[in-house]
Amino acid sequence: MTYTRRTWLKTSTLLTALATTGISTSANARSRIRISACDWSLGKSSDPGSFAIAKSIGLQGVQLNLGNTENNLHLRQPDTLNKFITASKETGIAISSLAIAEMNRVPYKSDPRTDQWVSDAIDVAVTCGVHVILLAFFDKGDLRNDSTGVATVTNKLKAVAPKAEKHGICLGIESYLSAAELMHIMDNAGSPNVKVYYDFRNSADAGYDVIKELKELGKDRICELHMKENGRLLRKGTLDWTKICDTLIAMDYIGSGWMQIEGAMATNADITDSYKNNLAFLKERFGYS
Repeated sequence: MTYTRRTWLKTSTLLTALATTGISTSANARSRIRISACDWSLGKSSDPGSFAIAKSIGLQGVQLNLGNTENNLHLRQPDTLNKFITASKETGIAISSLAIAEMNRVPYKSDPRTDQWVSDAIDVAVTCGVHVILLAFFDKGDLRNDSTGVATVTNKLKAVAPKAEKHGICLGIESYLSAAELMHIMDNAGSPNVKVYYDFRNSADAGYDVIKELKELGKDRICELHMKENGRLLRKGTLDWTKICDTLIAMDYIGSGWMQIEGAMATNADITDSYKNNLAFLKERFGYS
């Protein structure tokens, strides 16, 4: 089964009903993307306590970090994963997607351990009913000006893509690469289940015009979004979030059906208050009642 918008909407509705989260998918194009947050941004990286915080904010989901080398990426362990699934059901807060943040320290491009991590993450995604895995390419994993690294990553994605396709899982590349560079990887990986995990702040910090890049990639090559403004609230930073949101609406972008708020708060600010502010802004822009 390949990852498509139709597949996502059909499967997402079913999984949501089964999980009794009380979240429904609106038929209104302006409100079909549900709003979640990264667990690490809530101060609870790879911690089931993130669900209670998300509920107190009013979010609909949590993006989970798979773990780190110290805990052996512990969401891969059934007993640990069950704690997260239980917390999700008890709070009514969905697991929106997964992330392998540890690949910033242990690069996919050079460390063979990561091959197993990505394969195992697909199994975890199937178990908890999500459709997107964020693959991080920053810090030690940065792919800029690294043609050898890009080639290695492309070949690895090409090798694991059939498993992702079989289970309807999208592998999302989050990086500092340009739209053209990302499309090169996707084209050579040769799978509709290898897409871009788009972060507007990262793209701007790398020197790109985010609206131009967004349009160049197009809605079908982007699996999910990070809504981030490092050190500031979404409406208080340097990015034009009104224009970003309006462009997404004009494109009829849906992706996986989720967007994640990440790192959009001032230094030492209260997480709950900051994320309530960000949530209210996004709900306003996307037409939630």
